[in-house]
Amino acid sequence: MEMETLRDLYVEELKDLWSAENQILKALPKMIRAATHPQLKKAFTKHEKQTRVHVTRLERICKQLDVSPRGKKCVGMEGLIEEGKELIKEKPDKDVLDAGLITAAQHVEHYEMAGYGTVRTWARTLGYEAQAQLLQTTLDEEQQTDLDLTALAESSINIEAEA
Repeated sequence: MEMETLRDLYVEELKDLWSAENQILKALPKMIRAATHPQLKKAFTKHEKQTRVHVTRLERICKQLDVSPRGKKCVGMEGLIEEGKELIKEKPDKDVLDAGLITAAQHVEHYEMAGYGTVRTWARTLGYEAQAQLLQTTLDEEQQTDLDLTALAESSINIEAEA
């Protein structure tokens, strides 16, 4: 696709986010299995459910724009997920693994927050206020997941990993 307008760029970033979210959906079950701390498993399970909603929102926006969300591979997310896979393969101590899984998940969250913040702003600029509101809702959920992971890390998992 030639990118000559902000709308073109907006559509490309929506496709990138859709690809990223679908890659996350494939990775989360592995992270859930690898996590040992019950609260971490619960957090990843909750985020898996949210991610399904995020995909649906992106598909809804693409339908409104009369474009397919398919056709682009998010190589950034592919790299972040690969780092998480490598950590799991190294088989560190269970508490260290949980701390590392939080790190991997927060890298993913921050990548998503950057993307959603950008497309939300572009949607507003382009006059797509309803889409901007949907994207803001997803951004808020991604930010909350990040905060929840930080709280979990600081309250127990990092302490257990250090001991």
